[in-house]
Amino acid sequence: MSKPFYITTPLYYVNDEPHIGHAYTTVLADVIARYHRLFGDDVHFLTGTDEHGQKVATAAEKIGRDPQSHCDITAQSFVGVWEKLGISYDDFIRTTQPRHIEVVKQILRRIYDAGDIYQEEYEGWYSVYEERFFTEKDLVDRKDPISGRPVELIRETNYFFRMSKYQEWLLKHYEEHPDAIIPPFRRNEVLGFLREPLGDLCISRPKSRLSWGIEIPWDPEYVTYVWFDALLNYYTATVSPPDGVQVGWPAQYHLIGKDILTTHAVYWPTMLRAAGLDPPEHMLAHGWWLAKDAAKMSKTSGNVVKPLDVVDLYGPDAFRYFLMRDMVIGQDANFSEENVIKRLNSDLANDLGNLLNRVTKLLTQHFDGIVPETTWEPEDSLIEFAAATAMKVRRLIEEVQIHAAIEETLQFVRAINRDIAAAEPWKTVQSDRDRAGRDLTRAAEGLRIAAVLLAPVMPNTIPELFARLGVNPVPDRDWDDTRWGDRLFGRRVTHGPALFPRHRKPKSEQVGKQAKPAPATTGSETGRDVLTIDEFQRVDLRTATVVSAEPVEGTDKLLRLEVDLGGETRQLVAGIRQHYSQDELTGRTIIVVANLQPAKIRGLKSEGMLLAVRDGKELHLLGPDGDVSPGMRIS
Repeated sequence: MSKPFYITTPLYYVNDEPHIGHAYTTVLADVIARYHRLFGDDVHFLTGTDEHGQKVATAAEKIGRDPQSHCDITAQSFVGVWEKLGISYDDFIRTTQPRHIEVVKQILRRIYDAGDIYQEEYEGWYSVYEERFFTEKDLVDRKDPISGRPVELIRETNYFFRMSKYQEWLLKHYEEHPDAIIPPFRRNEVLGFLREPLGDLCISRPKSRLSWGIEIPWDPEYVTYVWFDALLNYYTATVSPPDGVQVGWPAQYHLIGKDILTTHAVYWPTMLRAAGLDPPEHMLAHGWWLAKDAAKMSKTSGNVVKPLDVVDLYGPDAFRYFLMRDMVIGQDANFSEENVIKRLNSDLANDLGNLLNRVTKLLTQHFDGIVPETTWEPEDSLIEFAAATAMKVRRLIEEVQIHAAIEETLQFVRAINRDIAAAEPWKTVQSDRDRAGRDLTRAAEGLRIAAVLLAPVMPNTIPELFARLGVNPVPDRDWDDTRWGDRLFGRRVTHGPALFPRHRKPKSEQVGKQAKPAPATTGSETGRDVLTIDEFQRVDLRTATVVSAEPVEGTDKLLRLEVDLGGETRQLVAGIRQHYSQDELTGRTIIVVANLQPAKIRGLKSEGMLLAVRDGKELHLLGPDGDVSPGMRIS
């Protein structure tokens, strides 16, 4: 019987459009949900929008809309972004939906009837931006301690929840459940907060000041405080789902950003306890994405990254991969286009893309595209590596260490690349066809398993990789697919354009950055022209693997080479025929000048230049010392 797995994101406030913080949390939840579906769990994934409160009313007023119309439009923008990012949520809840409003009123009445809600006059410092009161000692430089924005002194009568009544219970709960808040240092922050006196929580706003909210059921002159309203949605979705199928409470995982930890780790569980409900099993608080200068992204600073801008440049799966690979859970991470390009070129183009290109190319050239049937050695190191990788990945996913799980998978991919480079099937196929076929089938099967392990991260691109290996592009969600076997025997592979293309430096960053002219003088010792470092750095030297070589008709010096430049295939025409045979070149790693203007040689397009050194009459190709993946930059 499948195990229930309920995962939730915070509800996103509709006072503005989605940004990278929203995207990260939602992609993270989606990736976790997809892995647990692969494990065979009965997954229910909830996300949605928080639509009440003063910020929403103010945002709507500024653009001349009524609050509900503003919510309808902005909520749809979140739906559109999640669709482009491939988010596989099961329920999208909005706090203006009748199903949620009814549950909030029921919970309020239950807590009120139990005597845990009372009315009292109160004076405090109120932050419109955070929509909450602060005490004098909370303020930092007389400003809201969270956003640093101005506060105003307000005196009014409101309803209060006896949150202090549940302080000792909550403190004991976190002490007895060390994994209730992840990572551990965030739990320690909450424990420190709870060891100080905990006041009661103002849970209403008078309609005379704010009318956009859920009406207090026993007093129509007040609406519910937005945080009390929104925090109940995760429970609403379990008892009032749109399809009528109820979900088990509590949630196994609730994901939030570190900036809303207190409201979720203190307010929410005490509210649930007062209503007779359990808190979520695990609350995961992730860090912030920082701009290039290590500053927090904010609308005020003008450095917010919009998810669709990045998706339009690099594609949804590339964006998802970068977000999951580059943030360690709980820590902050830096976002820049340079970091995105570096990650995509290193992991996807050089490692995964190169493996796919090499395997499908060689199978197409030498085996008519059909994966040969073979037998496996009983103690094959790659098969053992595959099993160990799958085991580690599952453990790391269950520990919510997504970045580490991805790196384990990429280590496996790199091992396959090393093995096929050492086996050199492009050479052995001439003398031992069975051995070459076994080596290529072995590499293809390893690639298939790696693709299964990466499918939750890249749900749009991995199906195309499966299709190129000749298997069902959308395999059944079954962890057994990570087992080594004969699934590819007899399948027809397809060799195509780079599935994970290399990306150049963004054009916007090249403008105005041309190299300074070289000095007019020559080097005093050598008499040769002097180059500046900037000029030399413009030369893009990269490693490349020779996939094939053939003579150019009508010449006795030229060879036409097809080289793999890390997922990108190029044609070079080089005058090395008198020094190297075709067999000597195939599979060899050379160094290529990758950013030369293409030239026509004997009617053939040459997209670069290889490096060689002449010693008398002998010519020697230059290459790296050791096994290096194609496409690596020479520095």
